[in-house]
Amino acid sequence: MTPTHFAPPRLSLRLFAVWRRNFLVWRKLALPSIVGNLADPVIYMLGLGYGLGMLVPEVEGVSYIAFLAGGTLCYSTMNAATFEALYSGFSRMHVQKTWEAIMNAPVALDDIVAAELVWAASKSCLAGTAILAVIAIFGFTASALALAAIPVIFLAGLCFAALGLIMTALAPSYDFFMYYFTLFITPMTLMSGVFFPQSQLPDSVRTIADLLPLSHAVSVVRPLLLGQVPQQAGLHLAVLGVVTVLAFWLALALTRRRLLK
Repeated sequence: MTPTHFAPPRLSLRLFAVWRRNFLVWRKLALPSIVGNLADPVIYMLGLGYGLGMLVPEVEGVSYIAFLAGGTLCYSTMNAATFEALYSGFSRMHVQKTWEAIMNAPVALDDIVAAELVWAASKSCLAGTAILAVIAIFGFTASALALAAIPVIFLAGLCFAALGLIMTALAPSYDFFMYYFTLFITPMTLMSGVFFPQSQLPDSVRTIADLLPLSHAVSVVRPLLLGQVPQQAGLHLAVLGVVTVLAFWLALALTRRRLLK
């Protein structure tokens, strides 16, 4: 890649027109999309929560299903943002050539990639908010602090969408994404305190886990759902923000190399 590929992003308000285009397309299938994003994590939360909860009455002083709720919320947000940035984003970029078509209008590639970032985060935040509503309905959170989780899951959505866009820019086909899920998403899920406390991990693995963005999201969201003020919240949010900025910049550079020849 040349230095021009790494030029700072040049963004304009036109990115919201691209965001609106994606929203209008999604709106036609909004209900099945929401149900699809909602069903899988809720089934996992209830199935594991009540199933393993019978064997593990309490984790870190709360019921296992209440412990699992915060992790499930972050996990579903990560998945929704990742799937949108990878599969839908790749379809628009490579298969349907939607990005190239949009660039025939006075819209720069930087705005298109930024719009994909914000759209994936918006969609994941919507899915996360729906799951948060289910968590509240079932009584797994009763604190008003849980509402503060909404902007956190939007930031987490931005973070994982930015990471996903790197893979989208590199991918030769849809099959490439299986490596990303197998080698990064799945291990991160198991190491980030979603299903069990990170304190159960060996020290060497815990050191790696502390660097993962999902760990930082869970560290903020879980206490909020339990009615507690997260410790070192500023640090966790800063890490998510820095990863978002750096990952988006790299994704943009890779996309420029791929499409602007």
